[in-house]
Amino acid sequence: MAAYEYDESGVMATYFLITFLALILIPLTLTSLGKGSEKVTHGCDCEACVEQRAQSKKREQGSLLSPKFTKKTYFLIVGWTIFALASYRASKLKITSKVYDPFEILGISSSATEKEIKSHYKKLSRAFHPDKVKPTAELTLEAIQDKFVQITKAYKSLTDETIRKNWLEWNNPDGPQSTSMGIALPPWIVAAQNNIWVLGAYGLLFGGALPLLVGRWWFGNRQKTKDGIHAKSAAAFFKSISEEATTEEVVSALGKAFKWEIPESKDAQSAAAELDELEKTILQKVGQQYAEVRKLTRDVDGEFHVSRRRALILIYAHLTRLPIKSTSLQNEQRQILLQTPLLLNALLNVSAARNWLTPTLGIMRLNSYLAQALPPHAPPRVRLTQLPGVSKADIDSFTPRPREMTEVLSALEEKGDGRAGTVRKAISKWGRVEIVDAAFKVIGERVVTPSSIIFLVVKLRLTPPGSNTERKDVSVDEAKRIVQYNDKKDEEFLLSKQEAEDLPKGRSTGWAHAPHWPSNRKPTWWLVLGDEKQNRVVVPPIRISDIPYADTESDRDYRTYKIQFQGPPSTGVFTWKLFVVSDTFVAEEASKDLTLSIEHPPAADQEPSEDEISEPDEDSLAGQMAAMRGGPVKKRKDESDEESGTDDDESSDDDSSSDSDSD
Repeated sequence: MAAYEYDESGVMATYFLITFLALILIPLTLTSLGKGSEKVTHGCDCEACVEQRAQSKKREQGSLLSPKFTKKTYFLIVGWTIFALASYRASKLKITSKVYDPFEILGISSSATEKEIKSHYKKLSRAFHPDKVKPTAELTLEAIQDKFVQITKAYKSLTDETIRKNWLEWNNPDGPQSTSMGIALPPWIVAAQNNIWVLGAYGLLFGGALPLLVGRWWFGNRQKTKDGIHAKSAAAFFKSISEEATTEEVVSALGKAFKWEIPESKDAQSAAAELDELEKTILQKVGQQYAEVRKLTRDVDGEFHVSRRRALILIYAHLTRLPIKSTSLQNEQRQILLQTPLLLNALLNVSAARNWLTPTLGIMRLNSYLAQALPPHAPPRVRLTQLPGVSKADIDSFTPRPREMTEVLSALEEKGDGRAGTVRKAISKWGRVEIVDAAFKVIGERVVTPSSIIFLVVKLRLTPPGSNTERKDVSVDEAKRIVQYNDKKDEEFLLSKQEAEDLPKGRSTGWAHAPHWPSNRKPTWWLVLGDEKQNRVVVPPIRISDIPYADTESDRDYRTYKIQFQGPPSTGVFTWKLFVVSDTFVAEEASKDLTLSIEHPPAADQEPSEDEISEPDEDSLAGQMAAMRGGPVKKRKDESDEESGTDDDESSDDDSSSDSDSD
């Protein structure tokens, strides 16, 4: 019969706690360590980016005296502390339940003979007999008697048949015992259950707190979309975006979301004066564009929510590079800017789902304006102010006025300006993308047929301004080897399931040049295949990263990407355009016109008709069998020619002989 008893010594409760903590802490720790091993350690080396990365690291990690930890880090520290204490307690606990081993009790080998067992038992009985051992303070009479009983039972377990059978069958020389089922709860918890306060605490925990947490988790998840934004923000995106959406409409749609995404600041009134001053300055710099965005951001009833207004002011203060004095506003601006990539990605999904090309490209480009802190409608020359330490006034002061970054660098070097060095560092790691090649391919087919599975294969590399991409002269054999190597790589990648070719170690782009962005930024690009005439996105865009820089010493200084889609169901010629849009560098995108020709399957793949089957030769086996059946055969041309030639000779001989006779 089983008897249930509580864990009075706390052994089972301790081991249960250790097991429970290990199942949670080990996976969390491994994931944390895994993220740390993938840290990017290189990137733009200009002074502005180096300083920005140092400040970002200080904000994220804090100082030595006041380190900053995330909630996950605090949870891991507390969890491992409890785990260590529980493990220490378990190491001090005395385990009473173990397998009964008479050989261990007697202190002899399991291979000992019965004679050796008897001899050893006599020695032990004389040494531990209660009549011969005197009790001491450490060794009581009960302990002496218990030791002698254990020795006697162990001896009989090895010599007495009945007791030995009990030992082998029930693991106890006394036969079957009552089964005790331990419960991992100490008895003081069970005794406290009769207390009204303990019962009340149980009621609040399981009847109130637990349902509240589950309900909050459930309804909180229902308020979020799969893109991680508020459901009302997604609804506002669907209503705000249109097929021909302008940049102002895209920015206003972004601003509407902050009514639900960013909680209202507690010290809103304290920074109201500075916000008003910022808005006035923005109106002076941007003018009608900001006024139009404000108008579009209002609700249907004309209400301009406080959170939306604050978000728009802080976003445009960032785009116009206005300094902010208030620390609270700086933190709020940083929070808003770091939220914009998630919101723009959700807005992009809304536009791409409707296959609208113009707003899709506009949303993508807005990411780069936010990254470089430049207004979207700025003149083309303002894009040169992406360079560190270069302002619009500097660009206007140069004669002639530069149009390219290399011209800015040359102008600074001519003046002996100290900024030339840091500008050169920024340009050397600039993310100007180049389309090496782009083509449509179908596996195993020479032509593209209707409704076939098509791959758009794109080869990309980064060529910073002023970089030399011309390959050094190589021999003919070396050129052939490089071509064969690249063709083999292209075929292997086309047959693989990867969307991006494996990147060699050490060829990643690293951190981008973005000194005005509030955190480290790794550049990415979008591949968009669109139809400009119909303003349609042909294939859903994909996001790529780690495009390698051009390297004239490498056999393959580009990286290959592919987009899979199903071809049109009808034949024809389709003129599309490939866009490669950066999310970090302004006006640094590439495009290429592509033509897709959909044709019918080639005639060689069809079965030939009977008329197209040629007749067999006369001297072949098929020809002989056809002749026996009375069918047509093809006669050999050479034999007929020879026969005709022989007849001609004979006729000429006859003519000559007749002439001689007449003479």
